Amino acid sequence: MGTEYNMNNSNTDSNYLMDNPTAETSTSRRQLSTLEKPTKLKILVVDDEPDNLDLLYRTFRREFNVLKADSGVNALKVLAAEGEVAVIISDQRMPEMKGTEFLSKTLPQFPDTVRIILTGFTDIEDLVEAINAGQVYKYITKPWDPGELKAVVQRAAETYGLLKQRTEELRRANAHMALLTVLVQVTQASENLEETLTPIATVFSETFTADSCTLQLVQENQLLATQGFYSREGTLENWLDQDPLTRDAIATGKMQVSFNVAKDAKLADITHYQNTGVQAHLVIPITYRNHMLGILSLQWQQPCCLREDELNLIRLSAELVAIALTSSGYKLAKI
Repeated sequence: MGTEYNMNNSNTDSNYLMDNPTAETSTSRRQLSTLEKPTKLKILVVDDEPDNLDLLYRTFRREFNVLKADSGVNALKVLAAEGEVAVIISDQRMPEMKGTEFLSKTLPQFPDTVRIILTGFTDIEDLVEAINAGQVYKYITKPWDPGELKAVVQRAAETYGLLKQRTEELRRANAHMALLTVLVQVTQASENLEETLTPIATVFSETFTADSCTLQLVQENQLLATQGFYSREGTLENWLDQDPLTRDAIATGKMQVSFNVAKDAKLADITHYQNTGVQAHLVIPITYRNHMLGILSLQWQQPCCLREDELNLIRLSAELVAIALTSSGYKLAKI
């Protein structure tokens, strides 16, 4: 299969900039490097004194999305409702639950969150224990210097960003390895053609966090009934025979992508996108020795953007899929 792919999206103002629907690989790489507009990180401030709580909120509200709680118990409820935050700033001496005790309860569920303790007392043993256990990033004594506290929180937010980046890189690496492992196993073990399709669709969907994936065979540039699919919803409507991206992928033999369907002039009014809520769609041809065997369709319910290394992995994996299909009984002349 070729190394070029088409990016179909005419919007010039969004984060999914696609200026040329027939862009070459080098242009598409530049487009893929465009990042989403950054949103404010969430932080949680916890203090039983209303004045301190309000001061913390006002100190950080411009740079962060600040959540508040007046006790450790209520802070746990906030986290249960809001999910992970980048930084927690907690007073140490609070009724019912000390700050270090509260922070220790957040560690199992939110290991990447960075924790800061505010203390006006010399609770050295508690602080040392918390720091050694990895529960506290830094402690600040009361009354705190606003400039110092801001600098500490900014560094904490940067630390959180690095932790999330490394966690995501590890997740991607594990997912990619799982994808390649499944493809190799299918290539070696499957004896029945149909049995190979659903496992392949499933692992592609899981690797690239797609909401659904269809692997459908093609013969003489026509979609066949033979297919495998995966869907988070359990069922999937197959409209690929009516889809412009699918037709273009079959006609050109090149990957077709729309990262934001609603802002893609070619797809925005297509009924099946509106009815199913698919907001991003990737179609890649599966070819073997210049013969098209099938197409792989990845669909997302939200606009998305795949990184260059992910697109390269998809291309490589598509070649392995072609080998898997031919090893499992696909005939170039007939099924």
